[in-house]
Amino acid sequence: METKLDLITLLDYIDPSFLDYQEWLNVGMALKHEGYTASDWDEWSRRDVQRYRPGECFKKWTSFEGSGITGATITQMAKDNGWTSPRSQESHELDWNDEISVDEDYRIIDKNWIEGKEIIEPSNWNPVREITRYLETLFQSTEHVGYVTETYQLVDDKTGDTIYKPTSGAYDRTAGQLIEALNKCDGDIGSVLGDYKEEAGAWIRFNPLDGKGVKNDNVSEYRYALVESDNMEIEKQNAILRELELPIAILVHSGKRSLHAIVRVDAANYDEYRKRVDYLYNICKKNGLNVDNQNRNPSRLSRLPGIVRNGKKQFIIDTNIGKTDWDEWHEWIEDLNDDLPDMESLEDFYDNLPDMAPPLIEGILRQGHKMLMAGPSKAGKSFALIELAIGIAEGAKWLGWQCTQGHVLYVNLELDRASALHRFKDVYAALGLQPNNIKNIDIWNLRGKSVPMDKLAPKLIRRAHKKGYIAVIIDPIYKVLTGDENSADQMAHFTNQFDKIATELGSSVIYCHHHSKGTQGNKKSMDRASGSGVFARDPDALIDLVELEITEDLIKQQEGAIASSIYANAIKQVNYDYFDEHVGIDDQQSISQMNTHAKRVLTPDILQQVEDEINRAIQSVRIRSAWRVEGTLREYPKFAPVNMWFQYPVHRVDDVGVLTDIKPEGENPPWKKNFEKKKKSPAEIKKEQNDSLETAFEACTIDGKVTLDSLAEYMGKTDRTVRNRIKNHGGFWIVNGEVGRVPEKQ
Repeated sequence: METKLDLITLLDYIDPSFLDYQEWLNVGMALKHEGYTASDWDEWSRRDVQRYRPGECFKKWTSFEGSGITGATITQMAKDNGWTSPRSQESHELDWNDEISVDEDYRIIDKNWIEGKEIIEPSNWNPVREITRYLETLFQSTEHVGYVTETYQLVDDKTGDTIYKPTSGAYDRTAGQLIEALNKCDGDIGSVLGDYKEEAGAWIRFNPLDGKGVKNDNVSEYRYALVESDNMEIEKQNAILRELELPIAILVHSGKRSLHAIVRVDAANYDEYRKRVDYLYNICKKNGLNVDNQNRNPSRLSRLPGIVRNGKKQFIIDTNIGKTDWDEWHEWIEDLNDDLPDMESLEDFYDNLPDMAPPLIEGILRQGHKMLMAGPSKAGKSFALIELAIGIAEGAKWLGWQCTQGHVLYVNLELDRASALHRFKDVYAALGLQPNNIKNIDIWNLRGKSVPMDKLAPKLIRRAHKKGYIAVIIDPIYKVLTGDENSADQMAHFTNQFDKIATELGSSVIYCHHHSKGTQGNKKSMDRASGSGVFARDPDALIDLVELEITEDLIKQQEGAIASSIYANAIKQVNYDYFDEHVGIDDQQSISQMNTHAKRVLTPDILQQVEDEINRAIQSVRIRSAWRVEGTLREYPKFAPVNMWFQYPVHRVDDVGVLTDIKPEGENPPWKKNFEKKKKSPAEIKKEQNDSLETAFEACTIDGKVTLDSLAEYMGKTDRTVRNRIKNHGGFWIVNGEVGRVPEKQ
């Protein structure tokens, strides 16, 4: 069965001695789920010589029914240990979950072109000198050494050959004690280490032990790792090991078809040892050296030099090869693969400076740079980004800034596809722009498909390559955020993905983020974004939106201005001469006066249409919000704050200056606001109440007769409160619920 063979092959990449108990059980459960036998599990488990117990796999096998652990567990373990699927090398259509991998990463040499390096067997054979040299190279004199000369026999079920397996061996003497005894043995190494079978050879543990055992827990220093490969010519192994500049402390010929390279890893603990060995093995495999994964164990046995095995010598080829230590080698490997540019002298370019990147948003952002828009949830950030996408596509203005025309990608992570498409059309209409260049807008709808940014970035780059985008807009980033947003290093990794997109595509990357909790008016613009300060300091342009506190008087003023404007336009269309002769500037400041003029000029039907339009306009004024745009720029000088209205579904810049003197919400603390309120005199309070009543009366005259109920509804007060306001004002009368203005005395 092909699937079965595949899983058994994958087990070659998984060393049972490196697994904890539960991971070992998971392998058994996965094998049973996929139709394998307990013998398959048992055969693989035998590789963990220290923990293997005959019959244990068969006892546990019957308890694995319905575990839910599948073959995918084994596949993932194998991948973690360097296995790659042959199918990944074939051409196929990429799925959503596919990741782009660059096979050339960490590939330094090509094993197909490297020439083998000859190995010279020692002519003056001296076993004592070989073993002593090995011990002096790897161990300090006081460190305990583990070695094995005794073996037990097994019979290979397939070939019938006798196999010699090492026992636990000895571990009770130090390197100094062994060297002293060897120097006194007169060449009889068996008297020191014990006699060995020439059919089997002898072994030694390359890391020092604590003198109490030979398991991983008994390793006292995680100093070395074993690199061994036996699937290519031994001369080529020698050449690759040297070309890779591995920090090899000692290189030993196994007496058969492999070399044993004892590599310096200098790990502080077991966890670091595992990580460094994984890295080491990965580099070796990338460069054609198919390392035996079973050798990951820090207490692993390696071939002892100075021993003859089936007539073949186990001997030292060389010591201290390659880089001097792990850090030097690791830095060398990373330097060869970091794709960083060379350092430059300013003198070479001072009089011939390169051209600056052209602007994308005039005075705000250059092409190929990054921009963050930050603001609270009700600021309409998504609408603003859609407006920006349209501005770039049409070469129009965005919030008053001119955009360069070009191809733009809008990555939609939040809206369903239909809503996103409708929203673009609605914004086009509200902006009053003709969709002459909608071909310049591409939308990538990923709601329900979003993945972390470090996985999304390569997918985006691959799909966007050669599209010629001058801008990529990602909305919103919380859908692809990875890590703790308050962690500087994690957010630096996150925002680095935007750099990759900008660099690979040569386009600007624009994204939005939310404000932190609480009022923002008393903060600087770059301190308002939620999470780590990386968010504010990473982009080349930070555009921040903060809400302005709109007073009731300003709302009334805006309603009056819009109503008067609509009346004026209607009167002009019907009878411009009347408007020019009878409607003065003062009249245009009063809704009631404009209503009187409209009744004289407009027919009842047209008047009704105009008043319906006014009611809709007033309603839109009531629901709109006011915002101030501030920014922190890296490439351009700081701009003056831009005030604007958000009137669904678009933002409109306040060209008149109505919002100039209004403060953002929360700029003054609550205690100060209350204090300022308490400072008002009774006369000031009465004037505010009278002015509010005057504004309400003027607005209600649109409907003709003004009633107590309409005033109360408009002012948001009770009938009783409005009655008291009318009484205190003195300029209005009220009869049977109707309210009128007291005629001025002649």
